[in-house]
Amino acid sequence: MLSHVACVQRETNNVAADNPSIRWSEKKANDWYEKQPWIVGCNFVPSTAINQIETWQEDTFDPETIDKELGWAQDIGFNTVRIFLHNLVWEENPQGFKERLDQFLSIADKHHIRAIVTFFTNGTFHDSLPPKLGKQNPPIPGVHNSGWVQSPGAEIVNDSSKWEPLEKYIKDVIGTFKDDRRIVFWSVYNEPENPKRGAYSLPLLRKVFEWARSVNPSQPLTAPIWKIPGDDRTALDIVSFLGENCDIITFHSYHDPETTKKYIQLLKAFRRPMVCTEYMGRTRGSTFENTMPIFKNEHVGAISFGLVAGKANFYYPWGSKEGAPEPAVWFHDIFRQDGTPYSEKEVEFIKNMTGAAE
Repeated sequence: MLSHVACVQRETNNVAADNPSIRWSEKKANDWYEKQPWIVGCNFVPSTAINQIETWQEDTFDPETIDKELGWAQDIGFNTVRIFLHNLVWEENPQGFKERLDQFLSIADKHHIRAIVTFFTNGTFHDSLPPKLGKQNPPIPGVHNSGWVQSPGAEIVNDSSKWEPLEKYIKDVIGTFKDDRRIVFWSVYNEPENPKRGAYSLPLLRKVFEWARSVNPSQPLTAPIWKIPGDDRTALDIVSFLGENCDIITFHSYHDPETTKKYIQLLKAFRRPMVCTEYMGRTRGSTFENTMPIFKNEHVGAISFGLVAGKANFYYPWGSKEGAPEPAVWFHDIFRQDGTPYSEKEVEFIKNMTGAAE
C-alpha cells in the first residue's frame, strides 16, 4: 500500500497550484501549514445541544454557552475547534444559518480560536431516527451520543436525484466564508468510509469535492481517513480517493500510541500536512498524556473529541447501555458543566503541552 500511496503522490505533485479545479500542490499545502501555529483543540458541541441540528437551529442556538465553554478551551491553550454543521438547518433558512455561523466564528475569534468546519457525516450512534428539524429527542440517560444524526442521511447519500440542495448548500456556505481567516480548513465529509445505515459515500464524496473546489476557497479542503489500509474495515476505494484529492491529510485514531505512530508513518508517504481530527477515548488507551506528545513531536495537528460533558453524553463509552451510571473513567470530554475539570492533572498536562501554563 505504501508504494501505491507514493505512486499516487508522484502523479499528483506537479499539478498547477492555482487551478481551482484541482487540489493544492504539495508545496502550497506545506507552505500553508508552516504558517500555522500547532493546530490543537477539540471537536466541539455545546453542552446544551444533543446534536448538530440543536446546535444551529435558531430556537436552540446558544451563544452564551458557546462563549463560556470556548473560554474554558482558551484557558487550556486550545486554538482550534472542529464543528459539525447540518444541511437541514441551512435549507430552512440559509441566511439565518450563515448569520449564526458567523456569530459562532466571532465568539471563537474572541477567544483566539479558529474553526474546522465539517459539513456531512455518516456517523450516528444508538438507533437514532433520520434527521429532522424542530424539537430534538431528549438524551437517553447513560447512552453515548444518543441524539446524533447523519447529514444528509443515508437515504439521500444513496440517491443522486436528491443532491441538488446539497450542492447549493456547499457552494453557498464555502462561498460566503471562502476567505475568512477564522476558518482553518474545510472538513467536507466526516468519515465517508463509515457505512452506517447503508450509506455508500464515494459518489457523493466526489461531487462534494467538485462543488467545494469550484468556489476556490483560500482554506484547504480535506475529509478524514477513518480506517487506514491494514484495518479489516478499510474502504480502499474511498481511502484512495481521499489520498488523491485532499489538500491536507486528516485522519482519526482512537488507538494506543504504537498504532497511532504507525498511522502517522504510513500517512507521511503523502508528504502533506497532517491533522488528527479525532482522538482521545480514555478507556480505549488513547489519552492526552500518551498521544498528545506524539502529535506535537511529529508536527501533526491534534483535535481531541469533546469539551464539556452535556446532553450528547460523550463522556460515556461507545455502546453504553441506557441507565448506565457515570463512568469512573470518562470516555471523552474535559470539563463538567460548571467548568470544573474531569481531571485537574490532565488539564495541567494539556496546558503544559499547549504552552498555556507558561
